[in-house]
Amino acid sequence: MKKISNRKKGKSFAVNGQRNWKRSVKKQMPFYLMMAPGLFMITLIFYLPMPGVILAFKNYKPTDGIFGSEFINPLFKNFEFFFKSDTARIVTMNTILYNIIEAVLVTVVAVALAILLNEVKNKYVSAAYKGAILIPTFLSWIVIQYILFSFLSVDRGIINNVLGKFGIEGIQWYSEPSKWRAIMPLAYLWKNVGYYSVLYVAAIAGINTDYYEAAQLDGATKWQQIKFITLPLIRTTMIVLSLLWVGKLFNGGLGDWNAFYTLPNDAGALYPATDVIDTYVFRSLKKINDYGMSAAVGLYQSTIGFALVLISNKIIKKIDPDSALF
Repeated sequence: MKKISNRKKGKSFAVNGQRNWKRSVKKQMPFYLMMAPGLFMITLIFYLPMPGVILAFKNYKPTDGIFGSEFINPLFKNFEFFFKSDTARIVTMNTILYNIIEAVLVTVVAVALAILLNEVKNKYVSAAYKGAILIPTFLSWIVIQYILFSFLSVDRGIINNVLGKFGIEGIQWYSEPSKWRAIMPLAYLWKNVGYYSVLYVAAIAGINTDYYEAAQLDGATKWQQIKFITLPLIRTTMIVLSLLWVGKLFNGGLGDWNAFYTLPNDAGALYPATDVIDTYVFRSLKKINDYGMSAAVGLYQSTIGFALVLISNKIIKKIDPDSALF
């Protein structure tokens, strides 16, 4: 009798669970429909082309297609082009260095801006500030290249003209690589800090105001409120965005490798300071038109990036399981 009753209970739980699941799906259906176009585009653009990584191990011929082309022998020959080149070490170090500098710089400035924007109580003034810092995000790197050139042009640049008025000799910006190690991160910061600061503003807006009211009653200063309330409660957002940075550590930047190609105005003298893996491969493969080698370097970057995300997520999971991405 007990076995029969247990079976009945099990069936009833299964039926109730199925009913609850159907109710939940029906209730959330508008959100699923809103998500569908984005999910379709992500699948179409990012997941369907993934079998194309097989090109890294093939001698690709357009007439034969991806799957009709023969596998290359030895299998990893396409990878030799990059790893045996003299500049592989330089562009790899540039890629890592710029991404680390940009990650730290953008995070610090974006969090600081978000905290300052949160202190602006007038909603119209706050909206004006947010709009102003967001404008560069929507500009293409080509536009930013011309803006930068208007400042750094040797003959007609604003900076050299100002220096000339004080009797100071103009700077040859496009022939001095060392200066571009600061120009590139600052240009990236100017373009992208608005986007990241808005993300942090949203995270701060989600903090319960009761925490701040209690802190004010206890006599906490603004800095103490930021240190002990704001920063700890937006830590999860900071960790998620940091994981995204780690995943792109070996790339030119989330679609922003164009910055390294366009901003230096293709000045060959600047390559030691501005060349990253993406730009080096693009320029090299544009000459020889070898898709297999391009796919090989892309696979190398993606594999390292994926491994770094897994490793960093595992470390975060050990330190704070609730803050881990998965």
